[in-house]
Amino acid sequence: MVATIIAMVLIVAGVFFLTVSSLGLLRLPDFYARTHAVGKSETLGSILVLSGLAVYNGWELNTVKIVFILLFVLIANPTATHAIARAALRTGLQPWTLQQGTKKKKD
Repeated sequence: MVATIIAMVLIVAGVFFLTVSSLGLLRLPDFYARTHAVGKSETLGSILVLSGLAVYNGWELNTVKIVFILLFVLIANPTATHAIARAALRTGLQPWTLQQGTKKKKD
């Protein structure tokens, strides 16, 4: 019973962070801000959901598989996000500035 409640809390928290990640992807102004939002919150959300699933399964072979997936996500997501952002910077994609986002007033 306690393990089920802990699993539910972890999964709900993970879904919250995944929702924040998708909102950040839709609302933020440029590639770098979107990459930052998705990279941080998607990794945390995935880890929380996978942790909740591992707690819910108990001590089984499937739990070991989930833990391996969790470790892979923990290593791969931040690394891939950093590599994508660095490649964008090296190819010349400029960060968004306030001057780019506002329209010029005609006098």
